[in-house]
Amino acid sequence: MIEITLPDGSKRRFDNPPTVAEVAQSIGSGLSKAALAGKVDGQLVDTGYRIEHDASVAIVTDKDAEGLEIIRHSTAHLLAYAVKDLYPEAQVTIGPVIDNGFYYDFAYKRPFTPEDLEKIEARMLELARKDEPVQRKVLPRDEASAYFESIGEHYKAEIIRDIPADEALSLYSEGAFTDLCRGPHVPSTGKLKVFKLMKVAGAYWRGDHRNAQLQRIYGTAWAKKEDQDAYLHALEEAEKRDHRKLGRELDLFHFQEEAPGLAFWHPKGWALWQAVEQYMRQVYRDSGYHEVRGPQILDVSLWKRSGHWDNYAENMFFTESEKRQFAVKPMNCPGHVQIFNSGLRSYRDLPIRYGEFGSCHRNEPSGALHGLLRVRGFTQDDGHIFCTEDQIESEVTAFHRQAMQVYANFGFSDIALKIALRPDKRIGDDAVWDKAEAALRAALQACGVAWQELPGEGAFYGPKIEYHMKDSIGRAWQVGTMQVDFMMPERLDAEYVDEHSQRRRPVMLHRAIVGSMERFIGVLIEHYAGAMPLWLAPVQAVVMNITDAQADYARSVAQALTKQGFKVEVDLRNEKITYKIRENALNKVPYLLVVGDQERDTGKVAVRARGNVNLGVLTLEALTQLLTQEVQARK
Repeated sequence: MIEITLPDGSKRRFDNPPTVAEVAQSIGSGLSKAALAGKVDGQLVDTGYRIEHDASVAIVTDKDAEGLEIIRHSTAHLLAYAVKDLYPEAQVTIGPVIDNGFYYDFAYKRPFTPEDLEKIEARMLELARKDEPVQRKVLPRDEASAYFESIGEHYKAEIIRDIPADEALSLYSEGAFTDLCRGPHVPSTGKLKVFKLMKVAGAYWRGDHRNAQLQRIYGTAWAKKEDQDAYLHALEEAEKRDHRKLGRELDLFHFQEEAPGLAFWHPKGWALWQAVEQYMRQVYRDSGYHEVRGPQILDVSLWKRSGHWDNYAENMFFTESEKRQFAVKPMNCPGHVQIFNSGLRSYRDLPIRYGEFGSCHRNEPSGALHGLLRVRGFTQDDGHIFCTEDQIESEVTAFHRQAMQVYANFGFSDIALKIALRPDKRIGDDAVWDKAEAALRAALQACGVAWQELPGEGAFYGPKIEYHMKDSIGRAWQVGTMQVDFMMPERLDAEYVDEHSQRRRPVMLHRAIVGSMERFIGVLIEHYAGAMPLWLAPVQAVVMNITDAQADYARSVAQALTKQGFKVEVDLRNEKITYKIRENALNKVPYLLVVGDQERDTGKVAVRARGNVNLGVLTLEALTQLLTQEVQARK
């Protein structure tokens, strides 16, 4: 007799060991049809899994997060099935689930084309409609390896050879296709109804550029068509907001091959940059930070002492002069410790807060570069606080309040907090990490906020709070951080004199609010679809004349507003006013100011706000007051 306990606490008894599918059938035919998998004592299993002992069992359907992941994993296998059916010479490699979908890597003699993707997707639909059962079998490692070698799947055989010899492997078959996989999978291909192939890209076998290049087909899969439609709509909206596209259209910045991962900032883009930087500089001043500046390159001996050489060298750029090796700084913290160490510090001096718009360089893989969002050269709104252990909580809580206000001023209100905990590759013993992680938890608890914990995702020298903000179309971006570091002051000999005249190590807090300026500006551009609020706009207003008779007056209006501190351009082109209005509206200028004879003669301007909102005719004084109030409000 096998006793099954269901999530609601009720029990089912079976004379013989039941399968998950049989448990679902005992509950009801509706659940039986909806079942995708099961959870037996918390472990995900196929519906065909036989339960040999008393257990707690939950039936997984497409309403569960695990169910959607199983759908996507199974759809990746369906993709491989279709590719092998259409292109038998193709070899399959790996096909994991990713955010919102899946991919599968293939080795094939020629590149897949968009027409190929259409054929593959159509074949996937045909195979799904056949509703073929998905069956699992277990083979010894060597037998599994021999099987895949026998059918020409050399990549699969190579994967298997890296698995311990005594391990049994599970294989899943649907129709004529068999794949290596841990599972679980849907019970039959008919459960896969809503999917779409998105694109094909290059990939290296096992992520190593020295290995063979493969083709990666990306897809998305969902439980309901309306969910997929919403996702595809969001992708279309994201494409419209792509900061690289808007950067070109709005003449903000560009990239070129001679400087991979490094941005060329145009005048309008640099005006946007300066709006962000000068605001953050004021935040520094208001929060008691002293702005500093460290060297761009430092002898590698310092990076060895700091721990970066052992833990971060593969991401650093190096140079040499007079037989000395130097590193281009990937971060500012060791330099700030040198500034702290330049004099004898007393406990009365603490906390000491340094801020720097520090230019850093990191040797990111070329395939990972993505406009402003992933670059090799970037500037951080970087800061470091040297304090005592007793001051950690107050400094972190003050930083949290400061960061939340900054995000609100930039137009972000949905912020999630996460604590990234000790990684496998780290410096310092567990006792130090326990203390650092506890300090961050205590500070967030004092702020009265909720947070999520991310095991293994901290920096090598300390745990960190991460600030993840959602943009206007619901995407989350990780921006600011606050890190507690007991290790770097120790490694770089930072000291202060305590109240008993004893030398002690300070605690070092690494903090950034916007993080990489490049990345944050890229996020801002996409959040606002290029239509920046007035206080950030690179051009805040354009003055346009109707005929040449108002050209001098248009110039005088622009000059008067410029003297008031506004960023104003004048458009005197010999074009119709409707054309000029349309052109400047496409450039997402917040205010369009039109002057004709009547405006010139009365010393006024006709004002249109972005979105074709007619504000009527205003005096320059009234216009200045309007713009000033909007800038100060940071709407």
